[in-house]
Amino acid sequence: MQIAAYISLVVAALCWGGNAVAGKLALGHVSPMMLTFLRWFLATTLIAAVSVPQLKRDWPIVRKNLPLLFFYGIIGYTLFNAMLYSAVKYTTVINVAIEQAGIPMLIFLLNFVFFRTGVSTAQIVGFAMTLGGVALTAAHGDLTTLLQLGLNRGDGLMLIAVAAYSVYTIFLRWKPPLDWRTLMAIPALGATLTALPLLIWESTQGVVQLPDNKGWLIALYTAIFASLLAQILYIKGVEAIGANRAGLFINLVPVFGTLLSVALLGEQLQAFHLIALALALGGIAIAERGRPQKGPSTVPASPMD
Repeated sequence: MQIAAYISLVVAALCWGGNAVAGKLALGHVSPMMLTFLRWFLATTLIAAVSVPQLKRDWPIVRKNLPLLFFYGIIGYTLFNAMLYSAVKYTTVINVAIEQAGIPMLIFLLNFVFFRTGVSTAQIVGFAMTLGGVALTAAHGDLTTLLQLGLNRGDGLMLIAVAAYSVYTIFLRWKPPLDWRTLMAIPALGATLTALPLLIWESTQGVVQLPDNKGWLIALYTAIFASLLAQILYIKGVEAIGANRAGLFINLVPVFGTLLSVALLGEQLQAFHLIALALALGGIAIAERGRPQKGPSTVPASPMD
């Protein structure tokens, strides 16, 4: 059972690692806000088609918690992906992948600031390493650019995405007791609805692009693999080995994102990428192993929704 869980979690991380690559491949084939809208429209349609009985059973709870569930979709689904798909227009997928490693660090900081979650020395050291890795990547290997505020526009957008997903994860502590299909379907519907204003804005800017054949394939990938399949496999892994151990596999997302960008996009892997990746993943591992044992930890429903 554990081997099956490990395989499920690795495949889930692979699907999420491919999300940024899909955003890069979409350039010239479907515009970012159109892709964001199509991803969640297709995901909502697919999961609703197989979950109508469950959605009906959960409706009384959904109705009471609709604003919160829509908030999950707005901040964790729409804003995160809109920023990610826009970021890859200006920066590399390798940068985007490694910068996502900042999500656990920011979750830790928000939990500490707002909820006084316990902190250990190992966590401080680990997240300091992660911050260093993310900063090194965003600065393209030259930390002096941070002092000069010379960040690439794409890296700045990706940092907004990291902040959005971290806030989404913090709010998961208040999620209502619903079946996982409902917890995905209703926020996905909220994401679809809130992606519409962004799509309209993109249209007014004259940069909206309807998908061509390749664009449709990319949209289907993000809806089926990066959304539905990855979520199902992650949940199965959590059920088998627990949230704390399963959460470690999220650290594979920047690894897969980096490797896929080199293999599929031909992006150049530089020395500072390897150093940043080692810092980010090593820091997260140290923080995870050295965290206080009292109280449950917050683990995202999925790392790249």
